[in-house]
Amino acid sequence: MKDFNSRLYFITDSTLYEKDEFLRRVKAALDGGVTLVQLREKERTTREYLELARAVHELTMQYNVPLIIDDRLDIAMAADTEGVHLGQSDLPIHIARKLWGSDKIIGATAKTIEQATEAYEQGADYLGVGAIYPTTTKVKTILTSTEMLDKICHAVPIPVNAIGGLNKDNIDVLKNIPIAGVCVVSAVMKAEDPKKAAEELSAAMSKKLNL
Repeated sequence: MKDFNSRLYFITDSTLYEKDEFLRRVKAALDGGVTLVQLREKERTTREYLELARAVHELTMQYNVPLIIDDRLDIAMAADTEGVHLGQSDLPIHIARKLWGSDKIIGATAKTIEQATEAYEQGADYLGVGAIYPTTTKVKTILTSTEMLDKICHAVPIPVNAIGGLNKDNIDVLKNIPIAGVCVVSAVMKAEDPKKAAEELSAAMSKKLNL
């Protein structure tokens, strides 16, 4: 599978929720129109990660939304998800591509033009670039300027998505930058109503970014 839309890219965070509530929130986000889901688990064991991946995949398949696994190609392969997202310290993209074939989605994190170009040349299908703003997720973040985001968008021919502390009220900074989409965690995951939050963010993207 290679057909994907990263316009409203939802990254999960299960640390605050029991499994049932977590899955309810993921389903609500899907009801709200997210176009891509990334399961990100930094603390779980391999078996726990795989179990959750399979549960989330059951949901995303009902909506025909691709599921991307963060960091772990082994989990993505075992759960037979549509894709994997690899950071700078993860398995090199060209090796992941060799192991997994050409029909799966492989995303990459890039903070410089050099990293973006290398990821593209190794076979990445899209890039996540940021953090645009400081984030509250338990992930080490280094801020990326909107100027660098714009340069990366023009440096590679694959979709580039902005990430990092973004929400419906602050995405104005992305105006006129040719991104393919916006990645969010807290703006949807921690919202009182994830469905409504996704819908409002989507509306704001249409209005402010023409996305």
